[in-house]
Amino acid sequence: MERYPTQNIRNIIFVSHSGAGKTSLIEALLFNAKMTTRLGKIAEGNTHSDYNSDEIDRKISISSKLLHAVWKNTRIHLLDTPGYADFVGEVIAPLRAADAAVLIIEAVHGIEVGTERVWEFLEARGLPRLIFINKLDKENSSFENTLNSVRERFGRQCVALEYPLGEQASFKSVANILSRDELAKLAEPDKSKAEKLREELLDAVVETDDALTEKYLEGKELTADEITKALKSACVNGKIIPVFCGSALQNISIAQLLDAIVDLLPSPAERPAAEGIHPKTKEPQKRNPVDTEPFSAFIYKDLFDPYVGHLTLFRVFSGTIDSNTGFNNSTRDLKERIGQLYVLQGKEQIPVQKAGAGDIVAVAKLKDSHTNDTICDEKQPILFEPNAFPEPAISSSVKPKTRQDEEKIMAALHRLTAEDPTFKISRDEQTHELVVSGMGDLHLDVMIDRMRKRFGVDVEVGTPKVPYKETIKKMVKVQGKFKRQSGGRGQYGDCWLELEPLPHGKQFEFVDKVVGGAIPRQYIPSVEKGVKEAMNKGFLAGYPVVDIRVTLYDGSFHEVDSSDMAFQIAGSMAFKSGQEQASPVLLEPIMSVEIIVPNEYLGQITGDINSRRGRIMGIEGRGKQEYVKATIPLSEMFKYATELRSMTGGRGSYSMKFDHYDEVPAKITQIIVSQTKKATEEVHAHNHEHHK
Repeated sequence: MERYPTQNIRNIIFVSHSGAGKTSLIEALLFNAKMTTRLGKIAEGNTHSDYNSDEIDRKISISSKLLHAVWKNTRIHLLDTPGYADFVGEVIAPLRAADAAVLIIEAVHGIEVGTERVWEFLEARGLPRLIFINKLDKENSSFENTLNSVRERFGRQCVALEYPLGEQASFKSVANILSRDELAKLAEPDKSKAEKLREELLDAVVETDDALTEKYLEGKELTADEITKALKSACVNGKIIPVFCGSALQNISIAQLLDAIVDLLPSPAERPAAEGIHPKTKEPQKRNPVDTEPFSAFIYKDLFDPYVGHLTLFRVFSGTIDSNTGFNNSTRDLKERIGQLYVLQGKEQIPVQKAGAGDIVAVAKLKDSHTNDTICDEKQPILFEPNAFPEPAISSSVKPKTRQDEEKIMAALHRLTAEDPTFKISRDEQTHELVVSGMGDLHLDVMIDRMRKRFGVDVEVGTPKVPYKETIKKMVKVQGKFKRQSGGRGQYGDCWLELEPLPHGKQFEFVDKVVGGAIPRQYIPSVEKGVKEAMNKGFLAGYPVVDIRVTLYDGSFHEVDSSDMAFQIAGSMAFKSGQEQASPVLLEPIMSVEIIVPNEYLGQITGDINSRRGRIMGIEGRGKQEYVKATIPLSEMFKYATELRSMTGGRGSYSMKFDHYDEVPAKITQIIVSQTKKATEEVHAHNHEHHK
């Protein structure tokens, strides 16, 4: 497959709210560019983008995909992304490979939650973009309403370049607003509306170019070439966002969109130099988007796929790389050999000999290089900043169903986490549960489904246990005496302990205050060992005991019968009896939570936080959003992702991390203690039956 010069490449990411028609639009672009002979349909499960069985079954995009079309001697890399908030990682990752974006807005529902979210991503990366208003053939669709809401929400720099001919079922084609001839054919009131949009477009264009402003104010006619040139420059600089319209399913205005991508959006050569640092000296480094600079690229995605195997996708920012050579991984400080380079068309891999500045390619079976790594020339290294992915919002415990599943589960989970950085696995040290975390219910459902279908691993899914702990409230002094005489040598250990509470987070202190040899030195570590063992299982509900100081201050021993084991048992007995007398309490993990919601939901959210025993630490308004900081017990947060979504119509998001442990209220402690006892009794009963 021939290589295109950098100025003849476009790297375009397609983003939208779910259901706006990204995948169908990409199908139509491929069809018009004659990359395919048929228009694939989501309903029929035969699109080039959604080729995974879970995507075909659910009729939604789950992973980002890389495809390409050739139009006007330009290769356009098409980066398709999912619209569901649960798969946000699959939008963030390919943004690093893109030079521009097409934002699709559905003409029936207009701007939705996901539209606003992806707009913020594009703003943050400063990506030039255009807007495509889709589904104008649908009932209740409205170009006028959608355009007005776009300009109201995203600014007056969003200007229409097309006007629809007909509406809803009668929508058949579009008129180019820059063409006087096409506007002349319109009937009223469409003609007046389109003329007004033309005026707005010209005003916006001339504002970006001093020479044109002068000419325009003098009343001189601007040529089509002058307008197009100024429009391109304004698009590349983000001063104008052109708005196009059509229907992907009816294949209306798709060729015009391809023209706009080539004519108005920037090539990699027109984007700023890639900035990084030297991995050793940390000095700032730059790489210009040309083949003659040292090779540098960024791995934005790992794919582990039943169709494509293990592929690593990377965007070349500078220099060139050949198939069957190698590179330096500056993130991990290692060298790696590579085999064949590929350009992707969905699941199809097309071999290429060389990749250069601006290319997005894939390579198979890399051993040590992964998502977020920088790869580069060894002699002139550079390190690019990794993508920041949001922390998972929801967790479930998973338990393999059979011994066979147990053997395969870790390999499957590691593959899934490598492919999706927003999916995390952890093992709770206290509860010993394997916990999977993701961005929402749908995300976890999909991942558990993939474990079963791709890797043949069946799991039982549950709510993770809360890692409670126990401590004491008052100081006590207790004796632990272990004495056993059973013919021959006996056992004797005797110790006096003082137990007192420590501030939260101080864990454990053991103090030796034995004087005058009341207990021989060699037995003191044995007492401490016995205490630590007893601390693993608290008096109230069997949770580990923390934040406690234990002072060994007295005791006695027997010349013959005392032993390490006897003092270990004595220490354990003393601690157990002391904890019971020292007003034991339960502690629970408290999470630091940041919730982002539109202003109108603030009252509802604060009320909900209070109902979860939470404390609001601060509220900050930024534009139309409120940032609420709160501390909330973990036990109240397990279903929060789903509940927040339903409270805010999907427009709220949150992140949380562990903050501290705090005392559980007495009423709730009673419930937890009785539940724990009941669960323990059931386990004992089950084991008893099992041994009969």
